[in-house]
Amino acid sequence: MPETYTDALIGRQDEIRRLDALLQAARESRGGALVLRGEPGIGKSALLRHVDEAAAGFFVIRASGAEFEMELPFAALHQLLAPVTGRLTALPAPHRKALEIAFGLDTGTPDPFLVGAASLGLLAETVQERPLLCVVDDAQWLDQASAKALAFLARRISAEAVALVFAAREPSRLPELDELPGLRLQGLGASDARALLAVASRAPLDERVRDRILAESRGNPLALVELPRTAGLAGMAGGFAQPDSVPGVIERSFRSRLELLAPEARLLVTVAAADPTGDPGLLWRAAELLGIDASAAAQCAPLVEFGTRIRFSHPLARSAAYRAATPQERARAHEALAAVTDPVADPDRRAWHRAQASAGPDEEVAAELEASATRARERGGVAAAAAFLERSAALTISPVRRAERVLAAVRAKLSVGDFDTAAELLTTVPADDPGQAARADLLRGKLSFVRRRGDEGPTAYLLRAAARLAATDPAWSRECYLDAVEMGLLLGGLDHVVEAARKAPSAGEPVSGAAAVLTGLINLVGDGHPAAGEILGPIVADADAEVWARRPSLGFMLATELWNIDAMHGIATRAVAAGRESGSFHALPIGLAMQAAVTAHTGDFGAAMELISEEEAIADATGAAPLVYPRLHLAALRGRRKEAAELFASVDHRMSLSAQWATAVLSNGLADYPAALKAAKQAVEYGAVATAGLALPELVEAAMRCGETEVAAAALASLQERTQVVRQPWGLGVEAYARALVTEDESAYQEAIALLDDSAVVVYRARAQLLYGEWLRRQGRRRDARSALRLAHEPLSDLGVEAFAERAAGELRATGEQARSRTSKASDQLTMQEVHIARLVADGATSKEVAAKLFLSPRTVDAHLRNIFRKLGLTSRRQLRDLPDIR
Repeated sequence: MPETYTDALIGRQDEIRRLDALLQAARESRGGALVLRGEPGIGKSALLRHVDEAAAGFFVIRASGAEFEMELPFAALHQLLAPVTGRLTALPAPHRKALEIAFGLDTGTPDPFLVGAASLGLLAETVQERPLLCVVDDAQWLDQASAKALAFLARRISAEAVALVFAAREPSRLPELDELPGLRLQGLGASDARALLAVASRAPLDERVRDRILAESRGNPLALVELPRTAGLAGMAGGFAQPDSVPGVIERSFRSRLELLAPEARLLVTVAAADPTGDPGLLWRAAELLGIDASAAAQCAPLVEFGTRIRFSHPLARSAAYRAATPQERARAHEALAAVTDPVADPDRRAWHRAQASAGPDEEVAAELEASATRARERGGVAAAAAFLERSAALTISPVRRAERVLAAVRAKLSVGDFDTAAELLTTVPADDPGQAARADLLRGKLSFVRRRGDEGPTAYLLRAAARLAATDPAWSRECYLDAVEMGLLLGGLDHVVEAARKAPSAGEPVSGAAAVLTGLINLVGDGHPAAGEILGPIVADADAEVWARRPSLGFMLATELWNIDAMHGIATRAVAAGRESGSFHALPIGLAMQAAVTAHTGDFGAAMELISEEEAIADATGAAPLVYPRLHLAALRGRRKEAAELFASVDHRMSLSAQWATAVLSNGLADYPAALKAAKQAVEYGAVATAGLALPELVEAAMRCGETEVAAAALASLQERTQVVRQPWGLGVEAYARALVTEDESAYQEAIALLDDSAVVVYRARAQLLYGEWLRRQGRRRDARSALRLAHEPLSDLGVEAFAERAAGELRATGEQARSRTSKASDQLTMQEVHIARLVADGATSKEVAAKLFLSPRTVDAHLRNIFRKLGLTSRRQLRDLPDIR
């Protein structure tokens, strides 16, 4: 066995109780995760050994992060799940294929959603026989793909007999771990430190020496054991210099033992440290190539166990062994490992070893690394691709090719959130090639956007890139200008951006695609809707246009601005389909959010809740914040005061305009017209594309009810300018009932109702009937008013537009008629996630299929179903399918 410090867990009783409780909960199918955090040597590995030994009756699987494997996607996940991959056949075919691709057993691009769901399914299959303990050591060195998958699992095992325990050194670079329950290990107290030192010491200690050790170790258990070995008791008695940090103390102790080795043994340990796989066959072949008598060298090498797997006694021992070697020794070790690594079975690790062995530029190795980056990206390993490309660029001889590889590395670094490295790499891109310089500026713009800091804003970089390309690539230049305008819509400063965009190269005639959108936006901002509508109307109406495939959010905003509900639906549907096909953690939630918003406006609140639930499931699975605006749209239109108020209170400043529009809708529904007037004014005055237009009819209604007729008339004029250009039924109908409010022209109410009869926006059609009925009652025409108000109340009530339905009911009572009481819908009693699960089950989905869609375990789905049945008074899935309110 390798040398190690005492197994005595002195002073860790609280930590042991926490781990034992985690195991007991898992035995009761109340799974959970715990991250042990702390500095090196603080006792994390010792606690992992304890939980391993305490897991009586558990099936235990293990993995360990490796500093030199952080670039290989899914390496740690594969290591953890390898003992249970025999159960892959029990998974649905798409899930099985996703894991096989992720683990390199099949070709293709793994769907990250399916990898997580498949891993969860694999664990769920395993715990059918006995509880499962998953132990992950050195989690700070997990590859990013594995870290995301394991964090996903940790959030999804609450209903499973699974305990997942991580040990991570601090500081950790993995934000995924920070979101999980944690236990930070502190140094031992004075009495416990003395007790451990007494157990670990092999001879009586002079009091001054003991006090020195206790002071230097600062309660770190491994330091308490290793300090006496650093210089010997005599050296300490005389007072010796210590490194500043405890890890430095421990590593110095390990290195001091390695320095005593013969050259052959030291080189063997260096090779073992350079190979993260721990494969003894690989090590012995590399040793033979280096001319090392491996058998003899292994006998005298400390800190390493040479068995069926090569293991170091502590992660710092591996680190010490690698750093203690000279650069020449490390290069020889990597060169030998590259030579004995199978180029067919493991080309990426071979390329990495070759790169580490290279002393200077080497185009052959650089090309191999570039190929490795491509393979890594195809397997979902963006972090690996970034590392391969960064090293590939460093080894590239040609300046032009080096710049290309640097730019590719920066794109990958941005994708994984390594912003500092991305910024540093960008400084190496020369400015003499316009295309490369422009791409560098585009990447600087993205970097500025995600960092939200820098000397120049994102739009400045986009505009500079556009200007660079104007002469050499006019089409690309126009694309860059359009990106800058879109960024201006999101971040502000649009007028400045549009002024710069007027210098974009001419696209000739006829104008189409991105060039048409750019021209239309310039006209919209500079000259208003009449100047822009002729250009933007047709291209916005074409939801299949290629420009919206690249910019679905922009297309959705413009479709909303032009009151084109069909285009909104088409662009959102296409975005969802593209997101599902690509498996993008970024694209699919955006598409789902857009589709949820447009579905809410059509009155299908159940479908909207289902879409929002799926978007929230993805956000929860990935650790991202859910998108708020579809929930704002739904809350406003449903008119539930308490729920809406809680949501509005949670919205940050970036969603303030959407919140103001939603507040105006909700307040108009509740007949709180002063509040609606204030919110609608704020939404309109800012002039944001989409939000301001939607708020205008709310402003007209609130202003008229508050007696501010001039405000209402001005808002109506602005609304007419928007709706008369492209003449969509939704916009024309809304403009007609807003005009009726201002002019009190009965024919305008009737025009609104007729126009909205041809539109999918049934909520607005019912609102037009409500406004008409209110006007009729005020005119004293009670019989006509009752008829119109009934036509408003019934759909509003049936749809669940509660605030406006109650307003219609109050108007009906004022005419002397009692409104039909609204029958409570089944979905009213359920959460959004429960509505989603109920709808899926009602459509015939099994628990496994629902679990896969929502990234839950089947047991969690069954637990939700029990809650659904209890709330609805049901006992079977068949009864759920028979509920019309659910489907």
